[in-house]
Amino acid sequence: MFNQESFRLGATGSAIRELFEYGKKRKQEIGEDNVFDFSIGNPSVPSPDIVKNTLIYLLQNTEATKLHGYTSASGDNGVKKAIADYLNQKYDVKIKDSLIYLTCGAAASLTISLKALLNQDEEVIVFAPFFPEYKVFTENALGKLVVVGYDDKFLPDFCDFEKKISNKTKCVIINSPNNPTGVVYSEDIIKKLVSILKKKEDEYQHSIYLISDEPYRELVYGNVTVPFVTKYYDNTIICYSFSKSLSLPGERIGYILVNPNCLHSNEVFKCICGAGRSMGFICAPSIFQYLIPSCLGLTSDLKVYEENRNILYKELTSYGYDVIKPEGAFYLFVKALDEDAVKFSEYAKKYELLLVPSDSFGCGGYLRISYCVSKKQIVNSLPAFKKLIEEYRK
Repeated sequence: MFNQESFRLGATGSAIRELFEYGKKRKQEIGEDNVFDFSIGNPSVPSPDIVKNTLIYLLQNTEATKLHGYTSASGDNGVKKAIADYLNQKYDVKIKDSLIYLTCGAAASLTISLKALLNQDEEVIVFAPFFPEYKVFTENALGKLVVVGYDDKFLPDFCDFEKKISNKTKCVIINSPNNPTGVVYSEDIIKKLVSILKKKEDEYQHSIYLISDEPYRELVYGNVTVPFVTKYYDNTIICYSFSKSLSLPGERIGYILVNPNCLHSNEVFKCICGAGRSMGFICAPSIFQYLIPSCLGLTSDLKVYEENRNILYKELTSYGYDVIKPEGAFYLFVKALDEDAVKFSEYAKKYELLLVPSDSFGCGGYLRISYCVSKKQIVNSLPAFKKLIEEYRK
């Protein structure tokens, strides 16, 4: 008999992916321009030109056996050094290239990190609303997910957080800028969070690891900044992806970074390497490893997302929707017009609006709108949003 849990995951899929697949089918039926698909965080802005130019250069000037061959299991040493040098200069830290593990995107970074750290039934704390796959990744590593609530600004409920840290707590995952709310944790929030963690480490006399999931690190608007978490907490592991910043989600390239100040950092990194080995996540795609040094610090044109955000926020609020204005990432978190967000999401399909209900994010009553789509889709969808709220209120 095959594994029943794997069958369950494969048979149901995530709410995001199911809606995405529904949208693909619907576009074939009625035409792409007639479906307003806000389901998935798939960047619509092209990669910066340097991505294409560097790939062409690599293909034309690098020996094929090297370009397409294996790198070291944890990644090419030169690429890791380039990443460390960039981070040290930008954030005034002392990252070691020997503690960087190149991966197939942020998903692989998270699964490897949790597999490396967790023993059976140890707990992982997440802050609602959270990316749904955290639960899948945690349970796959034989851990247990513990969900902490939020305040009226969708920031962590620190009283709840302090209560839910136990002797079994091994990891805490943060995601800032946040998917699905677009909320960014300020320096004050990070300091408050880590002060609680340090107190609990002293109380329980064991390390609690802070895993910072950062695929949206550069996607912020205005004067908002994202604190670099290793500067605030020693036992930090950063999981990064170039998918969103460079519009490369399908290429699956990112890295794990162990803070050099982490207790027994070298041993932790060996656990990372062992977990990557056990799951077959060794030697991330080589050509995209070699791309990284030329692109560090660069992004796609993020002004497009900011414009999309501003249009949607202005118009939806004018229609009467209750919307969280995001400081980063490319999602709007909108209060559903029904306590049952799944029911409301289904009703929105009447107007070909594909909106992800918030239930799987650990938070009921909201919808996530991915606005990393074309401006044309944003503008064309507005009459549908208006009709939806007018009819539903009747």
